[in-house]
Amino acid sequence: MNEHSSTLRLAVVPHGGLLTDVLLVAGGAAFVGVAAQISWHLGYTPVPITLQTFAVLLVGAAYGSTLGAASLAFYLVLGIAGVPLYADHHHGWSVFSGATGGYIVGFVAAAALTGALAERGWDRKFSSSVASMLTGTVIIYICGAVWLHHVIGGSWSTTLVDGVYGFVPFDLVKVYLAAAAFPTAWSLVRRLRS
Repeated sequence: MNEHSSTLRLAVVPHGGLLTDVLLVAGGAAFVGVAAQISWHLGYTPVPITLQTFAVLLVGAAYGSTLGAASLAFYLVLGIAGVPLYADHHHGWSVFSGATGGYIVGFVAAAALTGALAERGWDRKFSSSVASMLTGTVIIYICGAVWLHHVIGGSWSTTLVDGVYGFVPFDLVKVYLAAAAFPTAWSLVRRLRS
């Protein structure tokens, strides 16, 4: 392993090419799609709680900014095109343009950001990994809440109740699990390569 590899993807697959990148992008989109199916509803909001955000953070940080964003952009496009990858096997333009579309857009931005931070070594230590994952989650919340506010109208307090507050406890658990995964994974890769 190259100790200076900027991402886990480069540490594990240092000499990939276009085919490798295409397979990784497709795999990242599929991983997020599978995670989206693990969902439950709070009952008062059109936005479900899913494992998508956890998968988005993992894909972004593992792949880096370019491949991470490409994976989530591919996920977004596949869902619009009719592949049932969105939460609860939903798909199509009506889902994307509805209450949850902003979160899906936020996934692309969050993957790019957590990937960029991983490229700078933020995924090597737990404390900086937590900061990276929290920042990615905040990006998802901002995109999702702005979009949701536009879709449902009403007050910002209603938007925040429907799209942010109830999700924070669950997302904090996902952030810490994702953040803990990276220093552990780097340690494992170093051991396997030594």
